Amino acid sequence: MTGEPNTRLSDLFGLAGWSKGELARLVNRQAAAMGHPQLATDTSRVRRWIDMGESPRDPVPGVLAALFTERLGRVVTIEDLGFGRRGRVGKRRDSGTDHHPDQLPWAPERTAAVLTEFTGMDLMLNRRGLVGAGAALAAGSTIAGPMYDWLHSDPALAAEAPRTSDPLHADPAGLDRYEAAPVGSEEIEALEHSVEVFRAWDASRGGGLQRKAVVGQLNEVGGMLAYRHPDHLQRRLWGVAANLAVLAGWMSHDVGLEPTAQKYFVIAAHAAREGGDRPRAGEALSRAARQMVHLGRPDDALDLMKLAKSGSGDETLPRTQAMLRTIEAWAQAAMGRGQAMRRTLGEAEELFVSDKSDVPPPSWMQMFDEADMHGMQALAFRTLAEHDPGAAIVAQRHAKQALELRVNGRQRSKIFDYISLASACFIANDPEQADRYARLALVSMGETSSHRTWDRLREMYRLTGQFSGYAGIQDLREEIELSMPPSQKKAKGTQI
Repeated sequence: MTGEPNTRLSDLFGLAGWSKGELARLVNRQAAAMGHPQLATDTSRVRRWIDMGESPRDPVPGVLAALFTERLGRVVTIEDLGFGRRGRVGKRRDSGTDHHPDQLPWAPERTAAVLTEFTGMDLMLNRRGLVGAGAALAAGSTIAGPMYDWLHSDPALAAEAPRTSDPLHADPAGLDRYEAAPVGSEEIEALEHSVEVFRAWDASRGGGLQRKAVVGQLNEVGGMLAYRHPDHLQRRLWGVAANLAVLAGWMSHDVGLEPTAQKYFVIAAHAAREGGDRPRAGEALSRAARQMVHLGRPDDALDLMKLAKSGSGDETLPRTQAMLRTIEAWAQAAMGRGQAMRRTLGEAEELFVSDKSDVPPPSWMQMFDEADMHGMQALAFRTLAEHDPGAAIVAQRHAKQALELRVNGRQRSKIFDYISLASACFIANDPEQADRYARLALVSMGETSSHRTWDRLREMYRLTGQFSGYAGIQDLREEIELSMPPSQKKAKGTQI
């Protein structure tokens, strides 16, 4: 007991709208349903948790996490409630504390615990049909600041991970796990292949249809990481965890589950770093930055990109560095910094062409090819065109080049290219061509489960207003209004 209020629990308690007596009764009822009928929580005990900082004993933290998750319709973990885990070993001075256990960065032994619990709660939301979008995003500086020194230091995989005389020691992380088991190279190879399958599906159809499968696979990998495998296998498992967490985050972002997505990106950065793959950790953070630009927070994106670029390490391949530069340029464009954006894109082009492909790219970079390079340039120039209309012509050129280079299986990227092209045409006062490309995007929209494509289309719809007197554009506006999913018709205070 700290004697000080548990502000995290207090905030969530206020959002839930329960009385203290009601929460006590719910805890007893939920605990009995989870196999703990002996629990007898009362109002005074709930008051001590909230007002005095008392940490309840197991199984209460897990019971509370389940109750708040169901009540608020988003993932709430034990860490979110302000409770620390017992039995952790090897805690580092710069890692999360008992009273603020989710303080970044996490200690190495906690990453598997965090991802296992978070995915378990996320799956529970799926089963009960709840919507996981009710939390606030953390600011970019809130993530980047505490993680800077940690990401720039050497990973602690071999030196700091818990060990016993048994190389397959299961670390008692305090989680309610299914019967996990150690795995060998064949099982890890199968997991690595599953990542490729999920990644290809996401690129083609969007994140909605396979998100639950990816989260479930990541949950299983978290259980595997409870065992201390030989170093070469442990590193590969961390790599699988990082790749799955990035996919879970990207798919969550693609369907509008933004706080959930951000949590997965942070988990991915931790997993990659624990596996010794700093470039992968940087790429995971760059996904969080892309999310921020999409949500209209480019200043937060630049905070994250500063960490992603510097923390990726000297071993980062030129093509990966080029990809990071394109995201930075998009954020600069969103802030109207045309000169900085052009300089950053120039650096990206130089890095991209300097990559001689003599070193095979990691699996997570194989999606970033010349078409993606042009696609990101088109997006940056189209975004800048909101501040400088002259950039629209350059955006059109890059979007057309991207579309010429797109391969089959990248349907979502093609839709984004068409929307960038149509938007640039509207800004350049060419409604006839804009109409053509907008319809090419619209005809493919129903083939994916991506909410982001509708977000971008809604931005383009705003540009059609000044041309509504044109018969063709008025028809286009009506088609968009009819085809827009109900959940997408009203966003950011603008109704279609």
